[in-house]
Amino acid sequence: MFPSLRIASLIFLMSPLLMGDGPWNRTSLPIPQTPFGGKIGLRPSDSVKDFPAEVKPPKDAPNILLILTDDVGFGASSTFGGPIPTPTFDRLAKSGLRYNQFHTTALCSPTRAALITGRNHHTASTGGIMEIGVGYPGYNTLVRKSCGTVGQILKDNGYNTSWFGKNHNVPDWHTSQAGPFDLWPVGLGFEYFYGFVGGDTNQWAPAIVENTRPIEPPHDDPTYNFDEDMADRAIGWIQMQNAVAPEKPFFCYYATGTAHAPHHAPKDWIAKFKGQFDDGWDEVRKETLARQKAQGVVPPGTKLTERSKGIPAWDSLDDKKKEVFARMMEVYAAALSHADHQFGRVIDAIDQTGELDNTLIIYIQGDNGASAEGSPQGLLNEMTFFNNIEVPFDEVYQHRDELGGPMTFNHYPIGWAHAMDTPFQWTKQVASHFGGTRNGMVMSWPKRIKQTGTVRSQFHHVIDIMPTILDAVGVPGPDSINGITQEPIQGVSMSYTWDDAETPSHRTTQYFEMLGNRGIYDNGWVACTTPTSPPWVSVVDPVDVIDGYQWELYNVEEDFSESNDLAKKYPEKLKELQRLFYIEAVKNDVLPLDNSKVERLDVTNRPSLTAGRDTFVYYDGMTRIPEGSAPDLKNKSFGISAVVDIPDDGAEGLLMTQGGRFCGMGLYVLDGKPVFVYNLADVHRYRVESETAIPAGKHVVTLDFNYDGGGLGKGGEATLSIDGEVVGTNRVPRTIPFRMSLDETLDIGEDTGTPIAEDYQVPFEFTGGLETVTIKITDHTLTDEQLQQYREMQVKAALSR
Repeated sequence: MFPSLRIASLIFLMSPLLMGDGPWNRTSLPIPQTPFGGKIGLRPSDSVKDFPAEVKPPKDAPNILLILTDDVGFGASSTFGGPIPTPTFDRLAKSGLRYNQFHTTALCSPTRAALITGRNHHTASTGGIMEIGVGYPGYNTLVRKSCGTVGQILKDNGYNTSWFGKNHNVPDWHTSQAGPFDLWPVGLGFEYFYGFVGGDTNQWAPAIVENTRPIEPPHDDPTYNFDEDMADRAIGWIQMQNAVAPEKPFFCYYATGTAHAPHHAPKDWIAKFKGQFDDGWDEVRKETLARQKAQGVVPPGTKLTERSKGIPAWDSLDDKKKEVFARMMEVYAAALSHADHQFGRVIDAIDQTGELDNTLIIYIQGDNGASAEGSPQGLLNEMTFFNNIEVPFDEVYQHRDELGGPMTFNHYPIGWAHAMDTPFQWTKQVASHFGGTRNGMVMSWPKRIKQTGTVRSQFHHVIDIMPTILDAVGVPGPDSINGITQEPIQGVSMSYTWDDAETPSHRTTQYFEMLGNRGIYDNGWVACTTPTSPPWVSVVDPVDVIDGYQWELYNVEEDFSESNDLAKKYPEKLKELQRLFYIEAVKNDVLPLDNSKVERLDVTNRPSLTAGRDTFVYYDGMTRIPEGSAPDLKNKSFGISAVVDIPDDGAEGLLMTQGGRFCGMGLYVLDGKPVFVYNLADVHRYRVESETAIPAGKHVVTLDFNYDGGGLGKGGEATLSIDGEVVGTNRVPRTIPFRMSLDETLDIGEDTGTPIAEDYQVPFEFTGGLETVTIKITDHTLTDEQLQQYREMQVKAALSR
């Protein structure tokens, strides 16, 4: 027997689970091409044709729609007793099952990495968000090739795969157009991606990427909204798959950026919630718990936990604060309800194709608990939180009517975050407590799940989603992908819950850790650390990450909301679970523990395309260069020189910008005159402007910034010059210390996203000639003589080209 025929015979004898409905060994991906089964003769008449068999999924494999929202707590949605109507979530709960003990990791990127790999977030090297990656195996943000994704597995088993919306799984220094792209969605098994790469995005001016190519939204359409655009794109993709290949199942991962800050929603949606939150967060928590008990999503004896220290009582607020804070919650509710409506449109489109009965829909309401990063008084601009910049309440009050619109990057106050996590303690970031990790989840699959409209209370974690999907499809977790041996999938399938509400949980142990906050669940008990600082404080005094923490103990089989600390009553049980946590920590690369926060936002913590360089040359039209791949202009001196050619009738437009309306800096020409604006997180804009226009012809416009030094976020002197002659100067008393933007970029010759100042509109393309823009950085303060030498050097270099 020939070797190829011998291999084929062995394949046919393998287990049906591994084989599916064809001659394929599904344990090694991609599946090799089947051997030629025809006959080769001297002539076609002597030969028999045969095409290799294309890989197909198992017979009747379902379509998969995986929905994930952002920063939504357990007690937010109407489906889990919350005050925000989510009719699509309700609809799926009626046609499927609600899970009231489902958990995430407490932050965005880690949950998303665990979701698509089926491994714990540290095992998948994503112990924090991508912007705080550091050089330890559990924290380097480079998802391991040995942790293959559900997208890779389904694609290689014959599915069409797509990813819409938020990514936040690309390492900070990989996000530019230089790649590499192996950790982008298209490199992780998703054949089509339409969304954004960063941690959040502006719903009115999103930083959209299609596959790996940045594209711009319609800046001249005042009605544009990214949630609506994303739904349109997903519907189009699903309809195309069904029209062209109706027998081929699809996997659609649909991860909206809502309701992460900024909380953006159309005005008519915000208006629907007018006055609904005037009674405040304390009353909303009570009402929510009552509904949760009535719906059966919490046990009858569940207690409401106390407000975390630092959250004021609603009745202690003055009328102005109540007015603004209620408005902020109206905007948040509108954003989430509006997003849920878009999910309904996608599901209706599946229904119209006739495929809804055989579509497994998994809808996870939140990638972590509600976010308390909005400070005690809420935020007009989230970037103020990340840069530890305080904004007077009067300033927030003055702009209350703009909340939710394109002029704000807003976030609600901490009291609402706590209310959205009812009945639990704490919020997002706090992995030690269920307020940070308990999220409502629904599964619906009409063809398979028959005990519809009921609640499941087995303890589960986001790593259990991938094995559930593989179990539903009927394919195994592969032993190898692209020749790389795979680490064991740590999740367990939840399909055993579909037919039996009372069966014991198949997940008996699960650790939790984020930013030093940690906990361990084991057979109905939870041991966890008491947070040493609240998540709404961005810069805190250092506390030893091991000895500086107290521990708490809960019996969550009897105490659903973690309201009764038993640490003093059962010290031996606490010690047992503490030991178990560190065993799990070693197994999953959780060590070393690190409780620092914004300090890790500094791009110098990670590999960089800019490391070791002090000079950067860019050309006209180079846009969408993310901060992780751009020169770092924070906490140092720098110079920006643009070589321009001005026509006889003058010119204007953007020369260089980094960031936009909510934080950053820009050099541009307005009415023929050079202008530099330093935007301190939309709190203050420092401006330098020439009184005279740039003459016709070739010239060099230079902005040099002389940093004071002496620490982070200090001030400096900004000076504009034309051909080395100073034409304007201004003092910038304070600068951005940690992060310019989470989604806006470095642009040359035109502006993407939002403008750095309101005296122009994007894209504001430069109408003259722009040869180069050179950025030079230095870590030390420059003397006046050095600055003048720099200006003259730039002029000579430009004119010699």
